[in-house]
Amino acid sequence: MRTITEKAVQKFLNAESFKSGNTSVKVLTNVSVLVLFGNEIAYKYNNPEKTLAITTCGYKTNTTKERLNALPNVRIQVKKGVWYLNGLEWDGKLTDEFLIND
Repeated sequence: MRTITEKAVQKFLNAESFKSGNTSVKVLTNVSVLVLFGNEIAYKYNNPEKTLAITTCGYKTNTTKERLNALPNVRIQVKKGVWYLNGLEWDGKLTDEFLIND
């Protein structure tokens, strides 16, 4: 995993602003947003349940996959061009079925 991915995800999970190269973290009142090339690919809602939502924004790239795979409870694999999220085929659309465990 690249250093930029590790730093960005750490800042994202801790609700701290970050900007480096093509990756940034925006911290808003109720949500932290992980941004890649201007596309919002992950949301961490600042509530007691610590819910996480992800999307590819239509860009199924290795960089998108790397950034998302660094998040807790997210495991994306690609087999023969088909993306799988935690073992199930995934079209990359927004999904929010993740809880962040401390």
